[in-house]
Amino acid sequence: MVLTGRENGDRVFGRVGACGLVVLLVSARAAFAHQGEGGGILTGLSHPVSGLDHVAAMIAVGVWGAQLGRPALWVLPVMFPMVMAGGAFLALIGLGLPGVETGIALSAVVLGAVIVAEARPPLAVSIAVVSAFALFHGHAHGTELPPDQSGLAYSVGFVVSTGLLHACGIGIGAVHRWSGGARAIRAVGAVILAAGLVFLWRSFT
Repeated sequence: MVLTGRENGDRVFGRVGACGLVVLLVSARAAFAHQGEGGGILTGLSHPVSGLDHVAAMIAVGVWGAQLGRPALWVLPVMFPMVMAGGAFLALIGLGLPGVETGIALSAVVLGAVIVAEARPPLAVSIAVVSAFALFHGHAHGTELPPDQSGLAYSVGFVVSTGLLHACGIGIGAVHRWSGGARAIRAVGAVILAAGLVFLWRSFT
């Protein structure tokens, strides 16, 4: 059977997502088993998967990128960790960012909503949306750096972990081109949106 370029691309992204999920689970397991022994990198690897609000938003970035297709497919998952590292740097040097928890919750709400709506704004707008929320996620990571661990190693850890979550999202989002896949992806977006509303409510209580 000869695969079209689109089908071959879907297969590749599905494999990327599956591989990313396996590596993420192994990394997280190692991180939790060796807390405090990795000088920061293992703690950083585990931090993004320690909260469902972070996990939901980071997977949503990958799903939305896959839904939008190239170049957003790779631009969004690259921009998010880059800007997130900047947000962490602000926290590490002591610069505050108001409404961090609310911003993180809103990221799940907004990203879930755009997936449900199959929104296709210009690439610059998509980058701006993702980057704005990445600042809040990064600042939260930087604020929670353990005092006895390396900030650089910790940052490398959570950036790698975030990239793997994006890869999982891309793998999930790749099914939108299959029969019934678009509806399945909108359902995933609805779940993320609903979870975001719960996170948002909790941020005010």
